[in-house]
Amino acid sequence: MENPRQLALETILKLQKHQSYSNLSIAGALGSHDLSGADKSFFTTLVYGVLERKITLDYNLSQYLKQPLKKLNPKVYTLLLLGAYQVLFLEKVPDHAAINETVKLTRKNGVGFASGLCNAVLRNVARGGLRLPKEDGSLHYYSVKYSVPESLVDLWVSSYGPEKALGALEDALGPRPLTVRVNTTKTTREELRERLQAEGVTSVPHEFADNALILEEAGDLSALPSFQEGLFHVQDAASQLCCENLAVGPGMRVYDLCAAPGGKSCTLAEIMGNEGEVKAFDLYEKRVALIQENAERLGLSIVDTSVGDATEFSSELPLADRVLCDVPCAGFGDIGRKPEIRFKDPGFVDNLPALQYDILNNAEHYLAPGGRLVYSTSSLNPAENEAVVSRFLKEHADYHLLLEKTYFPQDYHCDGFYNAVLEKAGDQ
Repeated sequence: MENPRQLALETILKLQKHQSYSNLSIAGALGSHDLSGADKSFFTTLVYGVLERKITLDYNLSQYLKQPLKKLNPKVYTLLLLGAYQVLFLEKVPDHAAINETVKLTRKNGVGFASGLCNAVLRNVARGGLRLPKEDGSLHYYSVKYSVPESLVDLWVSSYGPEKALGALEDALGPRPLTVRVNTTKTTREELRERLQAEGVTSVPHEFADNALILEEAGDLSALPSFQEGLFHVQDAASQLCCENLAVGPGMRVYDLCAAPGGKSCTLAEIMGNEGEVKAFDLYEKRVALIQENAERLGLSIVDTSVGDATEFSSELPLADRVLCDVPCAGFGDIGRKPEIRFKDPGFVDNLPALQYDILNNAEHYLAPGGRLVYSTSSLNPAENEAVVSRFLKEHADYHLLLEKTYFPQDYHCDGFYNAVLEKAGDQ
């Protein structure tokens, strides 16, 4: 059986080198290595934990190092992060075990010259406990406490106020709810709860999304007969609420312009009772195939998938009753689920609103008079949200705003999410 600490080291090093998504890297590692159930969980906890707490860990390690962290050998630095995370945040791992296993890994990975350094620094971390800067309300203090860059703290506090901002930062450090959407064309929420219970999975109804369940200790969902029979799909509550705001009904024609992996397309089809048409587009053929796969498992025959560029208008398509624009975004609302997002290059984020506006501007050409359009992002960033919608409304007098909503994680047990519901004037 393989060592989960060793696999965590290798995975984090790859993530740092290739700047890839943590969930995909973790899934890939688990699929290609032989770990027990407990070791899979421990490995996943280590990778996510180090990424999530990196700024806090850096601060604590720097208290006991003479040289800057950036000058450390990458393997040594990553091993120190792994060791410090276990010591400071994993109560079930004894300090001596975390330290000794880290020292062993220095020798296994060709950096035995640093075994003494790792041993001494981690023992100091264990003696000192979790250390934070002086609690003075500064950006630096909150950056270290919540392990996010100062720029993101500043953005959220200035945009949403200290209470909302700090609540979202606190929530991002906790375990994320695993939420599923009941396939209402096949079953009900209570029936699914009973079925899941029989399969060994406990669940509770979501407080705000009527057809959502939060699963507890679910394990491998794809192995469940209820999953294979298409009785549910995994979807965050905010995405489900977004679909409800589109107000679709049976027989409608609905376009989902940035649809992959297809969760919203499927939810819309379920709300419609699998009657009508949901055309789901995405830019890449592989992602379109994933939408189709999900729809087929759920038995949703009205979902029609196509490759399509959301920035380019296709005059061959008939007008739709409803259009969903869940645009590419910085994803700041997902930092609790994908911790590496918090470290995105601000220059990349600055370029997004122009693309987002282009997609929204293109989407409105598909909407029939009197129809409804929803613009959404999984980002807590007014430049990607309110500013884009405000510009659109100024330049499109035939639209008016029905609803503008930001879903904060701590309020709705979901990822951070924004959506605006826009209605197009009817024929005169």
